[in-house]
Amino acid sequence: MNKVWLIGAGGMAQDYIKVLTDLSSDFIVIGRSEESAIKCEKATGCQVHIGGLETYLNLKPQVCPHAIVAVGIEKLYETTRELLRYGVKNILVEKPGALEAWQFEELNTLAKENDANLIIGYNRRFYASVLKAKEIIRQDGGVASFNFEFTEWAHIIEPSVKAEGVKEKWFLGNSTHVVDLAFYLGGKPKEISTFTNGSLSWHPSASNFSGAGISEKDALFSYQANWESAGRWAVEVLTNEHRLIFRPMEKLQVQKRGSIAQEFDESIDYTLDEEYKPGLYIQTKKFLEDDVEDMCSFDEQFKMIEIYNKIANYER
Repeated sequence: MNKVWLIGAGGMAQDYIKVLTDLSSDFIVIGRSEESAIKCEKATGCQVHIGGLETYLNLKPQVCPHAIVAVGIEKLYETTRELLRYGVKNILVEKPGALEAWQFEELNTLAKENDANLIIGYNRRFYASVLKAKEIIRQDGGVASFNFEFTEWAHIIEPSVKAEGVKEKWFLGNSTHVVDLAFYLGGKPKEISTFTNGSLSWHPSASNFSGAGISEKDALFSYQANWESAGRWAVEVLTNEHRLIFRPMEKLQVQKRGSIAQEFDESIDYTLDEEYKPGLYIQTKKFLEDDVEDMCSFDEQFKMIEIYNKIANYER
């Protein structure tokens, strides 16, 4: 029996294949189209079962203990639902897990009914920069405040070809990488005020975002993003001793209290983040070892959807 089912054969699945191979995992890859399967096989040398998950499950294979869902965003919900209904108990699904509030609710209920461990793959929680920042935060006695920016480059996204509904929920499907990391380090919102204006042809709910609040760790926070202007992803976490700067998010700059210097932390070992998609090796290893304490549970994600919808001005 294979110990891991990897669902998907695109770029993200190929990143997982590299990690699973080097972890010496017993896994199979289940893809949908012959075209994507051929590309995946050429890129990785790994055989892909063609026809999609439903076709594969019709063969009545023995239930696998772990599954990783790395399909397109528009297919995350139905793929995860199939796995839960088949009885898979440990599932790592790529962010955001689904697109609509009712889909999150259904999957969360189904996971609880089946006593399944359903996890969202926010690999940035496992960047070497983030692991080092967590050490500093512990030493400094916790987070005092934090801020973040999730500006997206509209000129790049607008001409890109995506499945229906994906670009309209771009904040949920992409920007939450930043927001999840910020709230992971600083605490989930206890109170939040959100403001939006503007719109884009492909993201009609808003193009300009700002807000502020207080987290469950009593840390004050603020955020902003303007998708019609210049900017980039960034997170800054402030303790009583340091400002921890993720800009770019893969690297950590540190500013000490009483100094204006912002310096990259040279003590960090970035080897895994340079060899693999950053954060993915540690995330995958922990998932396969059932060490999921620092991961985003689906229940956690479900509880955040209302807040995410407020930030992005989504109706649901």
